[in-house]
Amino acid sequence: MKTAMLTALSLLVLVGTASAQTAPAGPTTAPSLPRPVGTSGTSASNDYKLATGDKLRIEVYKDAQLSQSLQIRPDGKITLPLVGDVAAAGRTSVELRDAISASLHDYITNPVVTVILVEATPQVVFVTGEVNKPGPVPLVNGRISVLPALAVAGGFTDFANKKDIRVLRKGTSGMQTLRFNYKDALDEEKMREPLALQAGDTVIVK
Repeated sequence: MKTAMLTALSLLVLVGTASAQTAPAGPTTAPSLPRPVGTSGTSASNDYKLATGDKLRIEVYKDAQLSQSLQIRPDGKITLPLVGDVAAAGRTSVELRDAISASLHDYITNPVVTVILVEATPQVVFVTGEVNKPGPVPLVNGRISVLPALAVAGGFTDFANKKDIRVLRKGTSGMQTLRFNYKDALDEEKMREPLALQAGDTVIVK
């Protein structure tokens, strides 16, 4: 009797063990792929405006010859096979991707283009002229307005014309000149939104 019970228990244990070994595994989570990162080690923002000197990787799906590692030239452009010169500075990576895709439509059916920011140039504006500390001024979290930029540059010299400060900005349509009146910015009756600067702007105080 004891022998029969032991045999039955042994069979139950074997069946349970076999069931555990053959049970299907539960769902697994696929590993997430790393996103392109800039020099800061953080994910590149979709609204980041590309600038002169930025290093890019252009990937054209299934076309190794068109895929290129490039650096934005001082004129703000890059050059690709078939496409030629493409304005890059001042555009986001998505806008540049769309521009390249549109240019490739004449040569490739439904081109799939990816633009990766490999390395970003330091984000700075330049303040020059009648200021005490002319030179580059770093952007804080990608932005700065003209008032703190002038403060970082040490303020004005005695000969500065505070009423006609000029900001040179290079975009896809060419060079723009923006004017800023420092005295009006301090006047409560004329006060308005401070002029926001972009990476690569040059502030000139005469």
